[in-house]
Amino acid sequence: MKIGILQTGIAADALITKHGDYPDNFKTFLQNRGFEFEVYEVINNIFPDGINDCDGWLVTGSRHGAYEKHDWIPPLEKFICDLYEADIPLIGVCFGHQIIAQALGGIVEKFKGGWTVGRQVYESDNGNKIKLNAYHQDQVISAPKCATKISGNENCKNAIITYGQKAFTMQPHPEFSNTYIRELIDARGIGLIDDKILENARNNLMEDLDAKEIANQFEAFYKRV
Repeated sequence: MKIGILQTGIAADALITKHGDYPDNFKTFLQNRGFEFEVYEVINNIFPDGINDCDGWLVTGSRHGAYEKHDWIPPLEKFICDLYEADIPLIGVCFGHQIIAQALGGIVEKFKGGWTVGRQVYESDNGNKIKLNAYHQDQVISAPKCATKISGNENCKNAIITYGQKAFTMQPHPEFSNTYIRELIDARGIGLIDDKILENARNNLMEDLDAKEIANQFEAFYKRV
């Protein structure tokens, strides 16, 4: 099964040297699951020829805001809408989560409570909890009418969303290990994010995560099993 990765951001140089760029993180996260990958640098206006070029799609994270005026954002939103209408499986993470929601009628804004960094616990209405790393200030403030909220918390109400069998999106980064978050804080957090937020994130970096569970869910979603 071929997954098209729509790259909407570029990792910090120090992280690329050790971990690769954003698409590489997802290739590692979903390795040994029967997928092959094709990367499209939509941030550089490199788009697929059509929605059927791959069997499923994934939109990465980005430093940019979904609401910002970049020339690659309108065609990306159209591509998302076309995928949705064609019922081709689509996953979005962080910025990907936000741009899919925005394209389908939701609202993305900077969270008034500020940045969220490091290990977060998200809870569903039935009490199930999921623990994942996050790194964001923007979030989906209002989800589209076609969306169903799966999990959230007080700092991110719409953290994990599904759109039936069409799309599966989340604000946190299941592909970011604790080591990656530590290095991301050093590369891009210091001087930008409040020191107390970064200190709290560092203090929780030895805690367990549910990334493997999410990788299993991504695989099942793509394969529709």
